[in-house]
Amino acid sequence: MNEGPIPRIPLGDWVENVVDWVTDTFDPVFDVVKDILSGAFDLLSEALLAPPFWLMAGLLVVLAVLAAGWRTAVVAAIGFVVIAGVDQWENAMKTLALVLVASVIALVIAIPVGIWAARNDTVSAVVRPVLDFMQTMPAFVYLIPVVVIFLTGVVPGIVATVIFAMAPGVRFTELGIRQVDAEIVEAGQAFGAPPRRILRQIQLPLALPTIMAGVNQVIMLALSMVVIAGMVGADGLGRDVYSALSSIDVGTGFEAGIAVVILAIYLDRVTAGLSARAPVAKALATART
Repeated sequence: MNEGPIPRIPLGDWVENVVDWVTDTFDPVFDVVKDILSGAFDLLSEALLAPPFWLMAGLLVVLAVLAAGWRTAVVAAIGFVVIAGVDQWENAMKTLALVLVASVIALVIAIPVGIWAARNDTVSAVVRPVLDFMQTMPAFVYLIPVVVIFLTGVVPGIVATVIFAMAPGVRFTELGIRQVDAEIVEAGQAFGAPPRRILRQIQLPLALPTIMAGVNQVIMLALSMVVIAGMVGADGLGRDVYSALSSIDVGTGFEAGIAVVILAIYLDRVTAGLSARAPVAKALATART
């Protein structure tokens, strides 16, 4: 073996030792996490699959009408018929369950961290390089320690998806709060409002459109991980795509892929519609009074 110009740094060995220590030390905690995540996924996927196709598709179309208008609803209805027509409805609902569980967990972590970073420059300076690392590290790398800890199945897919998708939620939340007009915040302070009330009644409502844009990005990134999650045994469309890739089955791969695209369009339009309906005017009126 050829030696490099400098002695080899055993970075990989250090990381492996840390992962082994974490796995051995926190194994009972990881068992609880695994039970919670798998239980949440099973419960949500069963809820999505319990009604007949026409009823669940109708509910999703109604949500599209309320959030984004009738044009999006028509596109969604056509898309859902296509998904069912290629026998991918069950996989699509399992994928939707995985995306929703992972997105909710990512947002529950990301939004408070974003608020903290927006209100504390030191926290922002520490969080920013961590987010850069999370966004630039190849997603496949996350799977290695996650599979070591949680083995195969839906749980490692959810955990890897949370890590991969969380960064935009933090960034957009911090950006939205920092962009709130300082004069409005100062007006609230002049009237004696405490910081928590200013955050709750002024900053968060005014930052809501930007935060919702972050929610949209979190969901899109979570959906982009379904194929990678399928590689570690997660149910859904990702498993079919990976299976088709392994067997060079172009037809099945295309059918599963088009179902992913339809889900992505639906989730993107619905979250964008909810963002557009954010009560900015009401928030401005509240802030000025």
